[in-house]
Amino acid sequence: MHRHRLFRHARTASALAALATLTAGLPATSAAASAAPDVVAVDFAQRTGPVHGGATGMLYGLSDPGVPGDPLVAGARPRTVSQKAPDGDQHPNGDALVVADGYFANGGEEIVIMTQDVYSQWPYENLGIDDYLAKVDTMVRKVVRERPQDKHKFAWVLFNEPDLIWYQNWSTQKQKFFSDWKAVFEKVRSIDPDAKIVGPNEAIYRHDRLRDFLTWAKNTPCAGDPEGDCLPDVVSWHELQRSRLAEYRGHYQHFRQMERDLGIGPLPVNVTEYGNRRDMSVPGQMIQWISLFEDTKVDANGAYWTYAGNLDDHAVRTRQANGGWWLLKWYADLTGQTVKATPPQLNVADTVQAVAAVDASARRGTILVGGGSEPVRLDISGLDPAVFGERVDVVVSKTTWTGYEGDALKPPVIAARRAEVPGGALQVDLPGGDVMAAYRVTVVPASGGEPAPDAPWTVSVEAESATLTSAQAFNQDTTADPQLYATSGKRDVGAMNRTDSAATFSVTVPRDGRYRLGIYQGANKAPGRHALFVDGTLNQIVQYSANLGWTYRGRTDVELELTAGTHELSVRTSADGVNRLPGSDITLDKFDLTEVTGAERAAYPADEARLSGGARITRRAKGPAIALGGDARATFFVVASEDGYYDLTLAYRAHGRGELRVRVDGRAIGGLRATHPGEGSSRARVYLPAGISTIDVGGPAHLQLRELTTARAAEADAAVHRIEAEQAPRAGTASVVNVPATSGSNASAGAYVGHIGNGPGNTLTLPRPDGFGPGEYVLTVHYANADRNTGHPYNTDVISRFLDITETGGTTTRGVFRHNYAWDNFWPQATPLTLTTGTGAIVLGNAAAYGPDIDRLELARFVLTTDNNSHG
Repeated sequence: MHRHRLFRHARTASALAALATLTAGLPATSAAASAAPDVVAVDFAQRTGPVHGGATGMLYGLSDPGVPGDPLVAGARPRTVSQKAPDGDQHPNGDALVVADGYFANGGEEIVIMTQDVYSQWPYENLGIDDYLAKVDTMVRKVVRERPQDKHKFAWVLFNEPDLIWYQNWSTQKQKFFSDWKAVFEKVRSIDPDAKIVGPNEAIYRHDRLRDFLTWAKNTPCAGDPEGDCLPDVVSWHELQRSRLAEYRGHYQHFRQMERDLGIGPLPVNVTEYGNRRDMSVPGQMIQWISLFEDTKVDANGAYWTYAGNLDDHAVRTRQANGGWWLLKWYADLTGQTVKATPPQLNVADTVQAVAAVDASARRGTILVGGGSEPVRLDISGLDPAVFGERVDVVVSKTTWTGYEGDALKPPVIAARRAEVPGGALQVDLPGGDVMAAYRVTVVPASGGEPAPDAPWTVSVEAESATLTSAQAFNQDTTADPQLYATSGKRDVGAMNRTDSAATFSVTVPRDGRYRLGIYQGANKAPGRHALFVDGTLNQIVQYSANLGWTYRGRTDVELELTAGTHELSVRTSADGVNRLPGSDITLDKFDLTEVTGAERAAYPADEARLSGGARITRRAKGPAIALGGDARATFFVVASEDGYYDLTLAYRAHGRGELRVRVDGRAIGGLRATHPGEGSSRARVYLPAGISTIDVGGPAHLQLRELTTARAAEADAAVHRIEAEQAPRAGTASVVNVPATSGSNASAGAYVGHIGNGPGNTLTLPRPDGFGPGEYVLTVHYANADRNTGHPYNTDVISRFLDITETGGTTTRGVFRHNYAWDNFWPQATPLTLTTGTGAIVLGNAAAYGPDIDRLELARFVLTTDNNSHG
């Protein structure tokens, strides 16, 4: 599931460098020339309002503190989230008060409390309005008591989908709903007079019910309301069907006209649930929803179809990102004003759509576009020379679907060009063929070195197009049934349940070298294995992680050496033709083969940072840079393919000597400084967990930060201390479990330790290795946790487990371990530790509840080395 480069079109990077049909007459890409493109007109002169940034909220996107990881939340930066009522019974986690601190610390602005989720059943059991009022009283008092400083950041959905639950028959239950709304409204406001009320929150935009409700609410006094009526502060409804991609704008316009007719508002809107299973995690689908809600400047929360704590299917494991997350991050990066973007077809589902913005102060234009299968031509106009100059640098990055549990590295730059823009106009052609992809196009004044693409050679093969032996292709038509999980090409391969089951296909590679094969697969709640044959010879055994189900895809990456030319690759259920590999009944969706061009490295230029504290972008002869000093900060979201050491290098121009203030996921890195005036760089070798990390940079006055780069330093991993759990001292009920031969487990030595916790003496101890004295560390626990509740009709009620990690003679840190589908399926999870003693052992346990099962432990110093260089 590691080291996947997001680029599907099988072309070389040099061929794609012919970026655009420009008005200056430069040639079109071959992709654009092969078919008539869909034209998206973007007029940077037509401003449509400040970037709202509310389109990527989430329902139950958060489950527990640290799930998902803070960097993922901060990067996606959902403006609003809808979470469970305090102490509610609807789901085992997602409590609004439990997740609040982390959410607000990571840039979140509002938590919408699903008040009826206090109940345990779905649909909610109806125990009468008096029972509900008593529960509301308790939860509102708890929020007011525990969050006096920011209770204004919580909003209350009084009823959820009342058109389907409790008040279905409007002709007979209308007055009952009005009466109950008034009672609950007044109960909330009697406790918190400033409470924000959200509703009516129906499952469908029902204009007749909504008009009736708003008419009544306007004309009915509710105690505690400053306006003296019963109107909600925010109007909400759901847009859950595929057809809503075509109908939403009509709903919004109808609602705004209704407000004018009734003499109310305009009121803020939150579409508190939107989208289908097939949309979540897919950039080409999500851009369509984002364009709707940003265009109308409303908040909107993605639907919760799977389980809590994975950003509505955009988080991989605890802190890794899939391709869809990068689109959310790009959207959260938008600043300034949105501008007019006109797609070829407005209000048509499953077509190309776009969002565009200009930040005049940063002198940057950004276009997010995707959703169609044909090539796209961006017809750009209105590039003000006072902002962009006469020449611009255009950079095109691509993110595509990587599976729900398939991680994505930094999206590659597939094309780049410096161009003249006479009359402020420009045309940019984007390749077609990947309906699941989205693109980011940035336009900035030309400065510094000319931009260049960095996408490696890659090709994709659909599993159903392979030669199948004792296996079967299945239809997964997500257009006909949007509630199916996303599938590349809308077909997959299953019934891989015989000894001779195989999927065999040919690939032609351009040169000798190392290649990475990404296998998109569904292992149904159990880990498993396949045999990979190359040209008829066994190459390696592929180890798969468990997934939620057959179609909730993950991706597993393996590397192989290939010579230039054509090769036959075969994924089989048996290595010897006699015995099936354990857990080999696994579905296959597609295969990506990507050239490995060297050690993992990524560059994060100044334009990719988020700025705060007065930091600003400057554009001079040597290129863009971030002006730091004082409280000014630049924040980068970097990605690591695997746990281990990385070199973080900051390139800058310094006005004089001074300290760089650098934090990695909130932990300070000492020893970084500008040593002389002029060009310089500072490097820290830091242990990064696989996934997203936040790098926050400040500096001395007038320092110009040009770029942050990350480079894998695998040789440094020798400094990591590793121990198998079964070799570590155990106490109490903690015991060794040997993995049976029939298991497809990835337990590293065929055994693990279970029954840790649920009592103070049931522990596993990591003896302190020599040389690991006081300081900052990262403890990586390879764990399994398949704990869950059962009984919900469609949500998988997963449960996180926790370990209290105690340094003997020191402090205790709580580590969180999210559900990972199977008890013999082990994932790494990193926990930061500050050790204060010289030799104190590290004890893992949980006095109150069971912790996860543990396969092995790894202890690493957080920072190995730092150095600073002056380049004159």
